[in-house]
Amino acid sequence: MGNAEARELSFASGATPNSIGSKSIEVFADALEERSDGDLSTKAYMQSLLSFMETPPGLRDGMADIGSVLTPYFQTEFPATIMLTEMTMLLELDDTTAREATFAFGGAISEYVFNNCPECLEEYNNENQVFLGISGSTPYTLICNTPVVTMDDIEGKRIRIGGPQWARWVESMDASPVSMAVNEVYEGLGQGVLDCTAHNLPDLTNFNFIEVTTDVTLGVPGGIFGGIATHMNRDTWSSLSAENREAMLYASAAIAAELARLYVKEHEENRQLIEDKEDITVHEAGDELKAATREFIEGDIETIAERYRENHDLERSEEMISEFRESMTRWVALVKDVETGEELRQLYWDEVFSKVDVNEYGL
Repeated sequence: MGNAEARELSFASGATPNSIGSKSIEVFADALEERSDGDLSTKAYMQSLLSFMETPPGLRDGMADIGSVLTPYFQTEFPATIMLTEMTMLLELDDTTAREATFAFGGAISEYVFNNCPECLEEYNNENQVFLGISGSTPYTLICNTPVVTMDDIEGKRIRIGGPQWARWVESMDASPVSMAVNEVYEGLGQGVLDCTAHNLPDLTNFNFIEVTTDVTLGVPGGIFGGIATHMNRDTWSSLSAENREAMLYASAAIAAELARLYVKEHEENRQLIEDKEDITVHEAGDELKAATREFIEGDIETIAERYRENHDLERSEEMISEFRESMTRWVALVKDVETGEELRQLYWDEVFSKVDVNEYGL
């Protein structure tokens, strides 16, 4: 390689500047430039070129070369992938730590989509896109303006949810799920329109929920937001040399690892922050609430399979869920001793991204 054909690629994201999303794109850019020997560089467009809702169609139409896609927002376009992201609550059954759950999920889903999900790859192909990996947040907690510890406490509460699996959980707890844009949650909690929001701890400071929160309950509902994906315009991907496609995959391993690392870092920092704040009480969910949640998770597997088979013609839904569940268990073991972002990047690269055939994939 050399710099004779040096090229700048656009990377669109709806993430705010200085957020986990934007910081991880910087790592992607550095990794891509270094791995391609300067052939490829990246210009990031944060909240300017395309919003999160505009990114998939924008990538399809070539308005950007690369983009951050929140797959759960696009049920029609990516149902097979979204079905996998709905299964993150299963990680609670293995008693994983926040670090293990977040690190394992990115490896498990990226590996599964690349190698075992032709239905997923067809979705991207239909949208003129190439899948380059997924990462996820840390596990969901209840961020509230009232104590919620027991089954009696949660009954009737209005809880903002970020996906259908959490909506089903809320309903199974005899509470009311509320669908609301994330930028409206602060006001909802502050004005009492919401009793709680199911969110990860980093979002306490990312969206300033900490200012309108009095109580945080750990241990439920669990599950992570597992749909922070990197996609590329298929025409741009096809125009790259095999060596530069390999560099793109290396940068994709880097961004997936960095997203996971930053979520875990902020999870731990905010966990300490709320312990130290006198105006916030940290609770552990009661045994009965935890047991009911585990019972829900076990039963919801069948619901997910049936829903995607009937609504999205995914004939292999049960088989995919069974395979992916095994993959997540395997990855929890793989990340057991992984502590740093560098170790996670290397693990993702060795186990998943380096094995993608750049002479065949996405072409």
